[in-house]
Amino acid sequence: MKAERPRTDYAPTAAAALNFRESLSALRTSVRFLKGVGPARAAQLEAFGLRTIEDLLYHLPFRYEDRRSVVKVRDARVGDEATFIGKLIALGKHFNPRRRQRMLTAMLDDDTGRLGLVWYRAPSYLVDGLAQGQTLVIHGKVEAGPGGHKQMAHPDFEVVDPGDPPDHEKILPVYERPEGIPLKTMRKWLAEAVEAYGAHVPAFLPPAVMKKTGLLDARAALARLHRPEKGDDVEALNRCASAAHRAVVFDEFFYLQLGLALRRQNRTDRSGIAFAREKKSLTQKMWEMLPFRLTRAQEKVLQEIALDMAAPRPMQRLLQGDVGSGKTIVGWFAALRAIENGFQAVWMAPTELLAEQHYRNLKDFAAKLAVPIALLTGSMPAKTRKEIIDEVKHGRVSFVIGTHSVIQENVRVPRLGLGIIDEQHRFGVMQRMALQKLAACRGSAADSLPEPDILLMSATPIPRSLAMVLYGDLEISWLNELPPGRTPVETRLIRSSARARAYDLVCDEVRKGRQAYVVYPLVEASEKLEVRDATSMAAELSQGAFKDCRVGLIHGRMSAAERDETMRRFKEGEVQVLVATTVIEVGIDVSNASVMLIEHAERFGLSQLHQLRGRVGRGEHRSYCVMIYYGGNSTEALERLRVMERERDGFKIAEADLRLRGPGEMIGTRQSGLADFRIANLARDSGLLLEAREEALAWLENDPRLALPESRAMKAVLKHRWAGRLELGNIG
Repeated sequence: MKAERPRTDYAPTAAAALNFRESLSALRTSVRFLKGVGPARAAQLEAFGLRTIEDLLYHLPFRYEDRRSVVKVRDARVGDEATFIGKLIALGKHFNPRRRQRMLTAMLDDDTGRLGLVWYRAPSYLVDGLAQGQTLVIHGKVEAGPGGHKQMAHPDFEVVDPGDPPDHEKILPVYERPEGIPLKTMRKWLAEAVEAYGAHVPAFLPPAVMKKTGLLDARAALARLHRPEKGDDVEALNRCASAAHRAVVFDEFFYLQLGLALRRQNRTDRSGIAFAREKKSLTQKMWEMLPFRLTRAQEKVLQEIALDMAAPRPMQRLLQGDVGSGKTIVGWFAALRAIENGFQAVWMAPTELLAEQHYRNLKDFAAKLAVPIALLTGSMPAKTRKEIIDEVKHGRVSFVIGTHSVIQENVRVPRLGLGIIDEQHRFGVMQRMALQKLAACRGSAADSLPEPDILLMSATPIPRSLAMVLYGDLEISWLNELPPGRTPVETRLIRSSARARAYDLVCDEVRKGRQAYVVYPLVEASEKLEVRDATSMAAELSQGAFKDCRVGLIHGRMSAAERDETMRRFKEGEVQVLVATTVIEVGIDVSNASVMLIEHAERFGLSQLHQLRGRVGRGEHRSYCVMIYYGGNSTEALERLRVMERERDGFKIAEADLRLRGPGEMIGTRQSGLADFRIANLARDSGLLLEAREEALAWLENDPRLALPESRAMKAVLKHRWAGRLELGNIG
């Protein structure tokens, strides 16, 4: 299709010529104003997340049915998915009072034979809507029924009214929909939305991009996805691999990458702190005090950070590193660079346990360097907390380690030079911004201070495609080398029936003087889940399999003081077997621990399992990670765990996690500040993401402010979709 030059207006209907801003406004129309949708149905759609016409238009079919060939009942074969047309006969309605459910049975007759139909849990609209004698088009999988007859359970169907054009011999879209809204009605509304509003859909990609990529016009592509043509490839549609899918996915990625690139570009215009590189009073002393040699990767990353901090713009850098790659010492060196230049640094961790551990690990270094350091957490006594906040406010504390409590309203860091967010994916964009703004409330004496630098750190490797989406506005450093002496962890997957072998391994290691973790998914027993929990199992194991071991328990519901005391006892060897939840997932460092035993491993994601495995193998001893599987024969769960068994590289594991679970499940991207994609799938469409990013960056190279006439419509679309979520108000 020949690409057109983007225009400032077009004629969406014959009746009126609307400019693109009016078109974007039209897309915000409430679904209740769509023909055929009244207030009650609109409320159902809104509760389902479809509030506007735009939401509806981008609500694509999740499947397509191929009804281009109608099969005769006599030719029905068990196991085949097929379409039949016939009359409804022998309709029976049955009520099960015990389960309070209605079952519906019927026969479909097409003069060549009869096919049984059954709906085991028939909703009211189905029971009331079907009647004998109706002509139905049904589609579904043929299965063996009672008495050797063939049947379909819960088939998709449509009643063919005498005045309706036949819907067979077509490719029909199948939509997710609110309960109680028939598929036929949903199709009717989507067809109406495309007809009445389809011309308002933005289709303003640069002509050169359209030509280079061979993309369909996004407007035409969206219409095609709702109304496939008879010659379309159903298999490609169902794999989301059609040319129309490619066009709308690319469009979505392009505008996001355009927004992220603008946000990154806008940062270069803001006033930051140029930390002098020649001031090395603290960093030089720290180099000399180091009890070990840094890896080449650590040295390279420290150079990248130093260059960034020396620049007169605010640093926004993500430090990605696998478990045990040495991010903590890198963050400490960055903090010292800010402090030796006369500024303060704040380190924010996701849990009190991790904040406390960082404080313990760094306070001795801080004391030797005469750097005033403080720990600030929400569970501290009010008086202690108030004293620390006051010390920080008056600049008497240079380095603060804490949880999200450090970004609460009453905390002031008047000379904040660097904010470090550890395990940053647990916080999200909005909390990242809150940390940046800590210095904005510093008081009139220092209002002219520029924006602080921000260093984000993550031990959960993120696939490149996901990093480009969540952190496309950041510089990224990679720690891809483990310090010498880290021993590979032997990983085993066993069924629950062989659990005793795993317990024997723990006891053997304890007898050798080692220690072990035993991790459960729950703190306490649940009535809804048949899952072992940490609290009851700690008691059971200490009286049973581990009766000769000193057993401790740690979980997130304990007070900070209790957790700190338990971890202290474990680090010092007083506790030999630590029963825990995933509170020990990140940052816990006990070099003598040689076994990580994970119960109900199928209930954890791959990245989480990799983090847990990273708690062992930190010393010179051979180490083990044993995953106990209770998941029956779930193919997906077993596939995940097999990946863990054979892979050691955190980034490869992350790619597999993204492919198997998707980004939302993988790292909780709903907390990231970015909405879920409407259409794109990062695991499936990573190639298109790279293409779209390349084209977006190339466009901004020629038009960095989107000021050219050709960019006017693109700017409007960008603001419409992403301005609020990406803080792009200044692009207008």
